[in-house]
Amino acid sequence: MSNNDTRNEPVITSYGIAPARTITAGGATYAYRELGPKGGIPVVFFVHLAATLDNWDPRIIDPIAKGRHVIAFDQRGVGASTGQVPDSIEAMADDAYTFITALEFDKIDVFSFSLGGMIAQALVVKHPELVRKLVLTGTGPKGGKDIDKVAGTTYWDMLRAALTRSDPKEFLFFNRNATGKPAARAFIDRLKERTADRDAKIKAKAFQTQLKAIKKWGRSAPDDLSKITQPTLIANGDNDRMVPSILSEDLHRRVKDSELIIYPDSGHGGIFQFHEKFAAVAVEFLAR
Repeated sequence: MSNNDTRNEPVITSYGIAPARTITAGGATYAYRELGPKGGIPVVFFVHLAATLDNWDPRIIDPIAKGRHVIAFDQRGVGASTGQVPDSIEAMADDAYTFITALEFDKIDVFSFSLGGMIAQALVVKHPELVRKLVLTGTGPKGGKDIDKVAGTTYWDMLRAALTRSDPKEFLFFNRNATGKPAARAFIDRLKERTADRDAKIKAKAFQTQLKAIKKWGRSAPDDLSKITQPTLIANGDNDRMVPSILSEDLHRRVKDSELIIYPDSGHGGIFQFHEKFAAVAVEFLAR
């Protein structure tokens, strides 16, 4: 059981004030935040490369948390979670399974973005009985074309960002044009709305290990995703430079009866640029 008894607390539906909690399992202490009404199947959020709990857009989480129990967590070795980041996506999925079962959930919905979407796929392939519904955004399948190039793109954009003293996500997640630039700034501002109890930043070594794991995933033989029978919603922008948009179409072809949304004039962070539209779609999909 979690070491934080929460039965009599008022329901919090704002990620900006969601309490920070921890649970220890499998030799690591996992940092997580939870919000929304308890009971029913929780929605577990799987975050992206280099990200911690502070990287979720409140405009995506809050609408979902109005009606659902939401859990966001740091993978092993990331942010305030202890231990070492594993060097494979499959091992990250094992850690996620350890965390989820430590919270005594036997059925979850998954909301994932980017690296989180890769971990989510590995989790579903290994533990299909655990997952009821799957949201895969800004991500691609194992063995997907050019996934192994993510590291190069990431380092290049980190350099570009450093030279202009901006956040790398402004380059990596958004188009550098008249619609993308203001959307990027608005997104970065939203991530700063939480002021108290911020998460620890990711360490350089943890980030490098995540990149290695992504490269390995990109160069591995594909999983048989035809086995995924869970209702699946796939979304991305039409110009994703990190995890190319064609990989979302590839996932859509491989996962039977999946739904695909590609947002126009947007990049890797398309769901954040179009957060109003996408949050409504995600809420409806998860409630169905």
